[in-house]
Amino acid sequence: MFKDEDLDPIQVTSLWKKERDLTDSGIQTRELETFDVAVQSIKRKHRQVQTDEDIEEDIRLEDDDSPELSDFMQRIGPLMIHELQKNMRSHAFDVVLTLTCYLRYGRYDHEDWCTHKSALCTWNLDRRTLDANKPDTVMDLSSCLMCIAYHPQKPGLIVGGTFNGEVLVWDLSREDDILVASSGIGDDSHREPISKVEWVKDQDAKGAKYKIVSVSSDGKILVWQRNAKKHKLKLSDGFILLTESLPRHLRVKAKRGDQEMGVTCISFNPLDETTFLIGSESGGIFKCSTNTHGTPAGRELVSSILLSSPVTFSFSPHHGPVYSVDSSPYHRNLFISCGTDNTARIYSLLQMQPVLTLEPSAGYLYSAKWSPVRPLVVAVVTESGQLLLYDLKRSRTSPVHKLNSSERNRPLYSVQFNHKQPLLATAGADGLIKIWHLSDDLTSPEANENDVLEEIAGAALK
Repeated sequence: MFKDEDLDPIQVTSLWKKERDLTDSGIQTRELETFDVAVQSIKRKHRQVQTDEDIEEDIRLEDDDSPELSDFMQRIGPLMIHELQKNMRSHAFDVVLTLTCYLRYGRYDHEDWCTHKSALCTWNLDRRTLDANKPDTVMDLSSCLMCIAYHPQKPGLIVGGTFNGEVLVWDLSREDDILVASSGIGDDSHREPISKVEWVKDQDAKGAKYKIVSVSSDGKILVWQRNAKKHKLKLSDGFILLTESLPRHLRVKAKRGDQEMGVTCISFNPLDETTFLIGSESGGIFKCSTNTHGTPAGRELVSSILLSSPVTFSFSPHHGPVYSVDSSPYHRNLFISCGTDNTARIYSLLQMQPVLTLEPSAGYLYSAKWSPVRPLVVAVVTESGQLLLYDLKRSRTSPVHKLNSSERNRPLYSVQFNHKQPLLATAGADGLIKIWHLSDDLTSPEANENDVLEEIAGAALK
């Protein structure tokens, strides 16, 4: 069944190992080529130079001991010394000085919220080292500064109003913490940009103390007391301009009479500080009194004090917003106003219609001011960048001086006289403040000026 069997062997040749064929071949690199180039360093040469020899000039002075020369020098010497000393203090040749304010008071072309950075800049014009491009003081603000006013007796105190409705007070005499008071933002503050701020003498306080009055396009006229210890401004009194104060033909029938109306400017009577004038966005001009409390504001207006209308009389309105009102410092019944109807008007408190109308045909008029030294001189600035100076004794229709204050015909928004020096300042949309030196004919009072002013005011009684 099983048996042993021998099979023939089978041989299988291995394939993992194979003899390789080798071939020898030669390769050659490209021959390296070298070149020799000669270079030369810079040649230097020496030359002799010769400076001019300093030669001392022999100045020969002629001796003159004549009595005539001696008498002349004794007579003219004191006069020359007096004039030289006078010239050191004089600004006679400072025709115009341009001060560049890159961030001036603020912008007037806001469409909604204010997100601009602003600054308050000051210069001292009496400094011999005055630099027009470098202010003496710069205070940065987080909102546009719309208006400022210096304290009447303490020039270091400045009050300003911002676009956000805040009233701020700075004291430049302090080395640090220059901001000394603020109204803050709340129910008692303005809710719209502040149009004007003023220092007004406090009739109830002992001594020369001043209150701050601010007006805004929210219709509020607020009176502030400064609390020096708490660095705050406290609301002490207030008023509001209501649509019921407008003449009947200017009222909008759909609006209630207790609706507020924007205030654009204010001026207190220098001879009766209980009386003040306000201009409005609607063109109306109103005589007001701090002793009058008329119709109260509507219920929707929140305030810690009762706000009521101060209006006692309304004048014939401008045909557009009023940008400036200014009471005459020489006559208790006269004031000047201007606005977007291209006219500047002089009114009397005794009648509704203006007693004199100036029409310079220069576009909108943004500011008008009475001269503090000449009763018949007024200054007006225009939309076309002109400074107009009127002398009502010489002409009641045309300015005696018409000056271009803006090189690119940009609007001028503000004009202000200096009460101690013959200087006038203008400021406009080009970011420049210009200081003008007034000539003698605009600063030297003339005979019978008050009589002429009385004649103009008397036209109201005819």
